[in-house]
Amino acid sequence: MMEGGCLIVRVRSASPDGCPFTLMPDPAHTIVHDANLAKFQPLRHILCHDDFDHGLNGWMDLKPNHTQADYRPLKSIIDKTRWGPGMLSTASFGYAGTHGSMNGIYSYKLTTRPVAARYEEPPVAGSLGVAVKRLSFHRPASRWQMEMWYAYTPEQDRLGLGEKDIRAFGMFFDVQDDTTRYQPGIRYVNSVNGELRQQWQVVKPKPMSDREWGYGSEVEWAKWGLDSVWYGPRHPDGRADAYEFIDGGRQQLCYNETDDKINWLYLRLLFDAEKHEYIEMQSGDRVIDLSGIKIACCDPYARIRGLVNPLIWVEGDSDRSVFFYVDSVVISQD
Repeated sequence: MMEGGCLIVRVRSASPDGCPFTLMPDPAHTIVHDANLAKFQPLRHILCHDDFDHGLNGWMDLKPNHTQADYRPLKSIIDKTRWGPGMLSTASFGYAGTHGSMNGIYSYKLTTRPVAARYEEPPVAGSLGVAVKRLSFHRPASRWQMEMWYAYTPEQDRLGLGEKDIRAFGMFFDVQDDTTRYQPGIRYVNSVNGELRQQWQVVKPKPMSDREWGYGSEVEWAKWGLDSVWYGPRHPDGRADAYEFIDGGRQQLCYNETDDKINWLYLRLLFDAEKHEYIEMQSGDRVIDLSGIKIACCDPYARIRGLVNPLIWVEGDSDRSVFFYVDSVVISQD
């Protein structure tokens, strides 16, 4: 039977009066199986298991640093103040009705506004939706892993299949240990200026100056190797100087026949925190070896030693809002 999201199995045994197989109430003979956690494959220590049926779990919109006079953010060509808001969602559509989540009622929904520049230009205000959970680690880690079940679709606002309106989405970590800050991550490039590309990339910045990393802007506060979701020049064929296409990374994901139908997909990223190297990623039933790929490292920042922030994000490719739903997330280490 189910109790609090767990499947409880009680072992049967022969009774003293000879009647076979009576239920034993002894808790020592009870097997507890967490049906929600069973859809993941975490490492030894689970830092968090976030099922959004239980609320936001600390996930929130990523906003700029308001460090200037009158609490204004730094001047920038990347306007983070207009990024689409995240929210709890029942994934309701006018035609299909309410999907709910993969298991339960609510998922975490990232959104964009109905705007997009061309792929090779810097992201415009509102074309991204980014969510972060702010954590710190409490034990040494040799490996970190993030897993999630997710779905994606454009807004159901027009006829025709809108798969090409979703440009990209991904996950990454923002980590700072005793010596360095680094941000390993993966990105699915779905569409480039309206043409499907459907290929995975890994965060692997090309060498360049901080100014080049920030699109050559004189006013930009940009640090090479960090914030690859919006920094690093991009190119019309889907390449990006912040990312590298993964060998064998082409994958057509399960996207249904109309935009009101969503299918839940699995994604996992594993990296080595001691060697600062990728290990592997998994998308659906495909496991892709990333071993030997180095993670770009930067000088540490003040006051944030022990940082281990997971982030998820989505980007639109047209004048249409797009949505990214996350049923649940597990962050683990060993």
